Amino acid sequence: MTPLRLTWVQPEDLIGHELRQARQDGRDPSAVETRWLRAGGPAAPERAGASQRPAPPYLRTLAVDLLDELADLPSASADREPTDLARIRALCPDWPADRPGSAGGDGALLARLEAAWLGRAAGCLLGKPVEKLPLDGIRALARAAGNWPLGTWFTERGLPAELRAAYPWNRRSAPTSLAENIDGMPEDDDLNYPLLNLLLLRRHGRGFTTQDVAGLWLDELPAGRTFTAERVAYRNLLDGVEPPRTARHRNPFREWIGALIRADVHGWTHPGAPGAAAEQAHRDATLTHTANGVYAAMFAAAALAEAAAGTSDVHDCLRTGLAVVPPGSRLARAVRHAVGLAREQPDFDRVVDELHATHRDHHWVHAVPNTALLAAALTHADGDYGGSVCRAVSGGWDTDSNGATAGSLAGLLAGSPAALPDRWTTPLKNRLATSVTGFDGVGFDTLAGLTLRESHR
Repeated sequence: MTPLRLTWVQPEDLIGHELRQARQDGRDPSAVETRWLRAGGPAAPERAGASQRPAPPYLRTLAVDLLDELADLPSASADREPTDLARIRALCPDWPADRPGSAGGDGALLARLEAAWLGRAAGCLLGKPVEKLPLDGIRALARAAGNWPLGTWFTERGLPAELRAAYPWNRRSAPTSLAENIDGMPEDDDLNYPLLNLLLLRRHGRGFTTQDVAGLWLDELPAGRTFTAERVAYRNLLDGVEPPRTARHRNPFREWIGALIRADVHGWTHPGAPGAAAEQAHRDATLTHTANGVYAAMFAAAALAEAAAGTSDVHDCLRTGLAVVPPGSRLARAVRHAVGLAREQPDFDRVVDELHATHRDHHWVHAVPNTALLAAALTHADGDYGGSVCRAVSGGWDTDSNGATAGSLAGLLAGSPAALPDRWTTPLKNRLATSVTGFDGVGFDTLAGLTLRESHR
């Protein structure tokens, strides 16, 4: 019988990722790493969540001890990268003023929200078949199909067999996300989390706590549909660990992208109130993430709140997003660098190459490089919907998540579903598949109405 491998939670799978995270946030893990490698432990896996065979008991026990030892190492970045909201605000001299309101009233906001839901779905769907592929593979597949610079859905039609073998599509996504296979929006965690956050607001209102987020997950989110930081936090909850320690306890993924993909509803329901949107995103994010992982969610929520108010300037939205991020943090520096590159370099491939070189030491799901790429894509496309999602996906890393968030913001900027090109919206058939209770088969127009209702609570 093949042994069951529980990915993303086994200590021997986490230790390599924690060693890398320690270096990135200014802790010196060299002594711990030496002990781990001398004992026969593997280094950080680059892509998968677990090795193929269970570790021997002595190695698992050692991994547990070393994870706790790494957590106690002093960090050189702790003062400039806090997780506590009051300390974050104290470091942000340009924290945005909230001016709640939406240009054009509820009718215009409803149209923007439907465009945001559609935009998020289409951007996610565009990135699904190439998730986990290296940048060279994404470029090769698109070029072979005559689709570079990327301008529409990926397709397998006409591609050489050797190219498909060298760069296989995402196994779970290709049957539902290649151009020839799209039939409505398939299930994806990038859409499940916004649905869960609608439930969160319906049950608890805007005053929800991080504990309320945890309770909702335990009620409505199967553990098997969580990944990386979310799965570790879920395990911690089941072990009796309470928030916000759930984000820190043996969780090397706490600065990865998971909190960012949960931020949209917080921004959508706070038009003109980016500070309040960022604070709401913070309460959600701290269940699973710390520091830069939290900042990415706050950045997105604030930028989306600005766009939801009716602005048409993506650059204003990005500046608003940066205003809620400590300026000395790694995430803020990465976003400023990315925006600068996108403004100066007309060839987006060169922007991407520079970002990949700059962030080569980060995992492909880490929040810092992905948020930088997101900001670069939106800047370079000047907020145009198709240009934004195609640039975000063509830049690699977490393609479906970046496409989703870029599509969400660009959809708001477009202003209505009719303003989005038909090639992106027609294949969705106004239908979303999900395992979130009560939402399977829901239309994006219905979701816009539900989101509008929560914006008034």
